[in-house]
Amino acid sequence: MGLFSSTDSSISVEKTNPEYEEIDVIALKGIKQIYHSHDKDTLLFDNFNFTIKDIKGEGQFISLLGKSGCGKSTILRYIAGLQKPTSGEIFIYNKLKTEKDTIPMVFQQYSSFHWKSVIENVALPLLIKGINKTEAFDKAAEIIKVVGLTGNENKWAKYPLLSGGQLQRVAIARSLIACPNILLLDEPFSALDIKNRNELQNVLLDLFYSDKVDVTFILVTHDIREAVYLSNHLFIMKSNPGEIYKDFRISFGKERRTQQTKYRSDYINYTKEVEEIFNNLI
Repeated sequence: MGLFSSTDSSISVEKTNPEYEEIDVIALKGIKQIYHSHDKDTLLFDNFNFTIKDIKGEGQFISLLGKSGCGKSTILRYIAGLQKPTSGEIFIYNKLKTEKDTIPMVFQQYSSFHWKSVIENVALPLLIKGINKTEAFDKAAEIIKVVGLTGNENKWAKYPLLSGGQLQRVAIARSLIACPNILLLDEPFSALDIKNRNELQNVLLDLFYSDKVDVTFILVTHDIREAVYLSNHLFIMKSNPGEIYKDFRISFGKERRTQQTKYRSDYINYTKEVEEIFNNLI
């Protein structure tokens, strides 16, 4: 069991048999999304299909790129259970998603409970499930260390006691403490300055490459450079209606765990290629 494994397995989405040859982490099938208003109907998706495969022996860091309005964040809301499509089905690890499937999401806006301390915020998912406070706080202290918040455990989780970057670390830690199989990230760094943004990118990569965390990351971002740096798999979307325009693979290996990667020729070439593809959508 990993460092953040929970004694309450109901918190995570249950995986199917790992020996199964063809497992889909996520599968959206036949999705239609229509928004009704008093004067017109707006079609976002029409028979939209989207699949993320569980590749044996390889972690998945997925990014969704596309113009505003193409449905990127809506996909995350479907997976998290915050929104239901007009029609279609959503599968998690080859099983039809139910309301019991809990998939955490880190938002652009800071989501900490400002009247609670950092350690209380991080431990909250375990406390809600009835895990005793000592065990929950012990696990919270472990993940607080991993995300670089040691020494801030007893501070109130609010600005200006914590910076924006620190508050997002709290959100990431709270999302991971229950050992989910999937973590959704909806433009989590867009409000941060460059320094904090770079630091948080590396926190995610440290978690992604850790042998103690087994999570598929799914990121929505407008930042092409960020998507190329973090991801090993990009999906570029187009709109009217929303669909996958290009499926793009990136391979850096573990060498990308430093911001110096952004000066390498392969990173620059990847970024140029993705920008060219993206600009064809404009």
